[in-house]
Amino acid sequence: MTKTAFVSGATGFLGLNLVRLLTEQGWAVTALHRPSSNLNYLKRLPVTLVAGEIEEAVSLERAMPEGLDAVFHVAGDVSFWSGHRARQLRTNVEGTRNMVRTARRKGAARFIHTSTIAVYGQQPGAFDETAPHLGRSSPIGYLHSKALAEEEVEKAVAEGLDAVILNPANIVGPYDLSNWSRLFRLVAEDKLPGIPPGRAPFCHVAEVAKAHLAAFE
Repeated sequence: MTKTAFVSGATGFLGLNLVRLLTEQGWAVTALHRPSSNLNYLKRLPVTLVAGEIEEAVSLERAMPEGLDAVFHVAGDVSFWSGHRARQLRTNVEGTRNMVRTARRKGAARFIHTSTIAVYGQQPGAFDETAPHLGRSSPIGYLHSKALAEEEVEKAVAEGLDAVILNPANIVGPYDLSNWSRLFRLVAEDKLPGIPPGRAPFCHVAEVAKAHLAAFE
């Protein structure tokens, strides 16, 4: 029997890679997109397109089918600009709350939530998933809002939702139009004025997409 999935953030960098993998594996995918989204890439894939916004519970109710095998909540506001803090709380926290509530009402079998390693903040040493979410008290809106979003998923789990939370690091790969790829292009064109010292963990988007499928399985 064909498995069914609902994917939020389907037009995004990770979302496109996940949708492509799911369709290659024979899934029937309902792909959520904002009315203003660029659909050039998503339209090339065999999916059912539905317009809606995770911040609007009514539009999610209309868009999400009943009895899904999986809901992949990939959508999120990844800005690091402080001026976007209020917007991020609405998208990342309220949007996630709407997603888990709708998934429960629609009887989804499993909910896979795309979080980030950033929720753990600046840890003093090596850490695993039992570490405290220092990002919750971070002044950076992205870290703060994604930590709160995980709490929304955990509340829903306590109420009976079957969910898995994934925490990928910095992602690189195909369909990246504005994140790390922009930095790489600036380096290639010798236009990068400078970069602060530091280090970070990276992962390839194809492997992150596979991890989402493994989270379902």
